[in-house]
Amino acid sequence: MKISDVRTASVRGNFEWILVRVYSDEGLTGLGECYWGAGVEAVVHRLKPLLVGEDPQNVDWLYQKMIRGMSGAGSTGGTVVAAVSGVELALWDLKARALGTPIYNLLGGRYRSRIQVYADCGKGAEPVPQAWAELAERVVAQGYAALKFDIDNIRPDLFADHEHVGTGRRRGWVRAQQQPISNKEMDLMVTLAGAVREAIGPDVDLALDCHWSYSPRDAISLARELAPLRLKWLEDPTPPDNIEALKRVTDNSPLPICSGENHYTRHGLRTMITTHAVDIVHPDIPKVGGLLEAKKIADLADLYYIPIAAHNVSSPVGTMAACHTCAGMRNFVVMEFHCLDVPWWNDLVMADGPLIREGYITLPEEPGLGLELNGDVARAHLSEGATFFE
Repeated sequence: MKISDVRTASVRGNFEWILVRVYSDEGLTGLGECYWGAGVEAVVHRLKPLLVGEDPQNVDWLYQKMIRGMSGAGSTGGTVVAAVSGVELALWDLKARALGTPIYNLLGGRYRSRIQVYADCGKGAEPVPQAWAELAERVVAQGYAALKFDIDNIRPDLFADHEHVGTGRRRGWVRAQQQPISNKEMDLMVTLAGAVREAIGPDVDLALDCHWSYSPRDAISLARELAPLRLKWLEDPTPPDNIEALKRVTDNSPLPICSGENHYTRHGLRTMITTHAVDIVHPDIPKVGGLLEAKKIADLADLYYIPIAAHNVSSPVGTMAACHTCAGMRNFVVMEFHCLDVPWWNDLVMADGPLIREGYITLPEEPGLGLELNGDVARAHLSEGATFFE
């Protein structure tokens, strides 16, 4: 069996879901998904000449060929690694379909048959306790036993004029300047998070995301103020560039610190792991290098007794692919679901009911990913100017 073609389709959800399909000369295809970003789809097409004519079953060798073949374009991270990751996912799907087995059986088998997901709730409709508590209650009522809220930039005067790429909604994810947390802002953060904890009770896991917004000193102070809430973790408290600064927070925080989604490959996460700069490693699997690279990262973290939580903003395609490798991670904890506001998320694939049931995704027994793309739904939500695998 040889690779005959590589094509893409860009679907507009809350993010841009860049789907990848790898074709073989035997008629089998494999489906994958890249993490969104400018230029990612173009890089996938640049990878095609490196793949056509090759045996798709040599997944790790092809991964290295793509990484080394694109080294001049910067294949240690960013757009190139995101593109390579999406292709790698598709190669695993193709190989597993050819062998008639689920992907997880090719990655060492599975430790678990279900993958727990935590629901990313974003923020309450207003920066008042009632709005945050009501949102938390609605999500828990849907069956989720783990939630995450965005605790950064909750005051309207701190919102940056930034359009979220997927929806066009203005979100306060970016601080124009790294200003110290004022007492007023600190009190508001603690009050809102406290309202969520009171609404959901002690048995539902709660994490809070800082989106790389604070200095080490402010992050430590924030963690201490939030400590009575017994959080699952405090996520990305400092900018991603400086691991030493992150380690300072982790070493002085009474709460677990989680980070890693903005780092690429095991090389990019190595120092974070080996220096215990985090308590929980948080790679994005369709971004970090793909399924096998994520498994290697988990194995490295396991040597240091650090658990893995998977960041995830993908469609059902990338989400299910990530589930296959999470199934085989001994130290896996939970995976993100970031699409509460996309009512047709589940409809993008042919499935017998919702993929997420009571906060879990059950691993399929069918070959490959174990699901099929719903072409009609994908075509109905193509990004502007995109084609459907043409």
